[in-house]
Amino acid sequence: MVRHAGRMREVSIRDDVIRLGQFLKLADVVEAGAEVRTVLANGDVQVNGEVETRRGRQLRRGDEVTLAGVQLRVG
Repeated sequence: MVRHAGRMREVSIRDDVIRLGQFLKLADVVEAGAEVRTVLANGDVQVNGEVETRRGRQLRRGDEVTLAGVQLRVG
């Protein structure tokens, strides 16, 4: 279940990079790893405006992730 639809929200990360699957869970927009796999396989996730299907995609500060109307920025 995707949560927190609305305007752009910044999600702070501890290190310089984070994997997409970890970021989606950290941002609390998916509940579990199985849900991450599903939304990625369905093509529901965009990174910087392009559909992304790789759970291990490396994100850096400033990258923007969109999932079902939820807009997130890596901070």
